[in-house]
Amino acid sequence: MRGADYVIKRLGFAVVTVFVAISLNFALFRLAPGSAVSNLARVPHATPELHQALKREFGLDKSKGAQYVIYLKQLVRGNLGVSFENQQPVSHNLWVALKNTLPMVLLGTLFSIVLGTLTGVVAAWRRGTAVEGATVTTALGFYSMPTHWLGLMLVILFSGVLPTGGMTNDFLINPSFWTHLKDLAAHIALPSLTLGLVLYGEYTLIVRSAMLETLGEDYILTARAKGLRPWAILRRHALRNAMLPIATLVALSLGYIVAGAILVETVFSWPGIGRAVYEAVLQRDYPMLQGGFLLLTISVVFFNLVADLLYFKLDPRITQ
Repeated sequence: MRGADYVIKRLGFAVVTVFVAISLNFALFRLAPGSAVSNLARVPHATPELHQALKREFGLDKSKGAQYVIYLKQLVRGNLGVSFENQQPVSHNLWVALKNTLPMVLLGTLFSIVLGTLTGVVAAWRRGTAVEGATVTTALGFYSMPTHWLGLMLVILFSGVLPTGGMTNDFLINPSFWTHLKDLAAHIALPSLTLGLVLYGEYTLIVRSAMLETLGEDYILTARAKGLRPWAILRRHALRNAMLPIATLVALSLGYIVAGAILVETVFSWPGIGRAVYEAVLQRDYPMLQGGFLLLTISVVFFNLVADLLYFKLDPRITQ
């Protein structure tokens, strides 16, 4: 298979996946029990006329097929609709939430990559020792922990030391740049640490496995026979050739961690994508739910595509 054919095939899979997700996204919320109109008309003695007026305003009086066609047309134009809850464009609400989620996700991912790579390399290099056993056991422990449970444990451990909810201190009035930055760093510490610790276990196990395979290659034995220092062997030969699974794992995890941030943001009341989706579920805010799940789906599909292309770039053998 030529490189161009591989890229086109992967792009085609990504487009089809997004289209199927869009269709399921529309159908699931329309077929779910309950009514968004009932939540919108949260006034005593709401009349049938009010219900009908709300249905007409949000296009809910049309057939499901007509609503689906309208939904697709609006998506093509980049219009995700208007939130039932605050009457703001869904795209605006999602952008505000995404700006809050990204710093937390990036910090957590960076922490897990650095710590997971270091511990994975050490575990592989010290194979068969107590160091490897302790490292693998710790990594498996964090990898097995439910994200929300770990977040709650960190809240219990660090309450009184670090903020355990929200993104900023509402009592700060006109803070300076450095004061605001310090406050933000304190609030983002626990959510990022929760995400980072869960991912750290996975990175450690993957890096260790890749390093063990690489350290058994003939060129590593040759480097040792030449008298190269252990650090030089690790850095120049072993780690470089073990980067393929690490790079693809980073790309894959970025997509899933954005979706997985829902639990973390709920535990820490972080005003991001996860929190926005959670509140939209409670309010039966169809446009916000559809926009939120569409964003999460696209993030997963996009980073899966990036992982496929990275794999192709780093290992051209897959096209042979």
